[in-house]
Amino acid sequence: MVRELNEHEAAAEAVSRSPWPAAQVPSGNPLEALLIDVARRGASDLLIIAGAPPVFRVGGHLLRGAGAPLSGDEVATLLDTFLTPRVRERIVDDGAVDFSLRLAAPAEVDERIWRFRVNIHRQRGTLAAAIRALPLAIPTIAELNLPPILGELVKPTRGLVLICGPTGAGKTTSLAAMIGAINRAESRHIITIEDPIEYEHRNAQSIIEQVEVGRDAPSFASALRAALRQDPDVVLVGEMRDLETVATALTAAETGHLILSTLHTGDVAQAIHRIVDVFPPGQQTQIRQQLSLSLNAIVVQQLLPASVGNGRAVAVELLLANAAVRNHIRRDKMENLVSEITLGKRQGMISIEDSLARLVRKGVITLDDARIRSARPEELESQLRT
Repeated sequence: MVRELNEHEAAAEAVSRSPWPAAQVPSGNPLEALLIDVARRGASDLLIIAGAPPVFRVGGHLLRGAGAPLSGDEVATLLDTFLTPRVRERIVDDGAVDFSLRLAAPAEVDERIWRFRVNIHRQRGTLAAAIRALPLAIPTIAELNLPPILGELVKPTRGLVLICGPTGAGKTTSLAAMIGAINRAESRHIITIEDPIEYEHRNAQSIIEQVEVGRDAPSFASALRAALRQDPDVVLVGEMRDLETVATALTAAETGHLILSTLHTGDVAQAIHRIVDVFPPGQQTQIRQQLSLSLNAIVVQQLLPASVGNGRAVAVELLLANAAVRNHIRRDKMENLVSEITLGKRQGMISIEDSLARLVRKGVITLDDARIRSARPEELESQLRT
């Protein structure tokens, strides 16, 4: 029995020490040619799925690559180099794993180093992968056509700012632009905790450390605990997934740190509920009180197809935590937050209908797309008539 326990512990320790996938795609690797094709096509994503040829997303549209559909064995061969013991363990435990890769694209495509976010998962009993091309430059708030007030959200030295929206809404890109705004203008120590790192920041006025979950730390919670002992001014938490991460982030926001994070929610009320509901019922009154004190702002964004070309446009809802908003959070009156956004327009608050109507008037998006995305169509129509 003792021998079995020792062998089990030794095996677990060996897995924990086993490497994360190498950050660089090895030359001649089977996946290399497909990633070069991503760069050549200007694609945003590559899908590798058994039963279909490689599929590229270009300008929001799916395009099938040349060649026959891939078999399950061919998909496994493409991904084999990256299936280290730690990756396999994560797939077994969680069903999927994320990590980042670099590719030195050939000169005829691009002489720069390209980066990709790789998600390996299982479907129909076979491996599959979704690979996203990561931007090489840090965008600015203006370049993303985000409201300028987002630059004001990173000026406080403490508090919590949440960027919310569905998957693929550009939350990580908005956070990168906000970190870039700090980096260009202020001298602060910034720590980002991401899974995986999508934008690579270079030190300008600030000092930036970037921690990748899996490669540099076992979890968001452990990385956040460690970060708070590393003299940070600003901490970006890629996603608040569990009770410990949320609790630590709230405490840090109260005690003198600016915390930026994301949630997969569709409106400001859902964001508050998501944070509170992580905790047991007996703690939720206390958490609402703590959140009411630490929250600075909630941004909810949606990406819509541009009316012309293959681009995207972003619509934004912004709630600023003034005294009335804090009171509603304490009293669990989330249904009143919509009214507070309307009343707070002079302070810079923005409703999603305001944003959609502005994009329609500029001809950036179509009226039909705006109506589909609006939670309050009658208010959208009213905005368009004014």
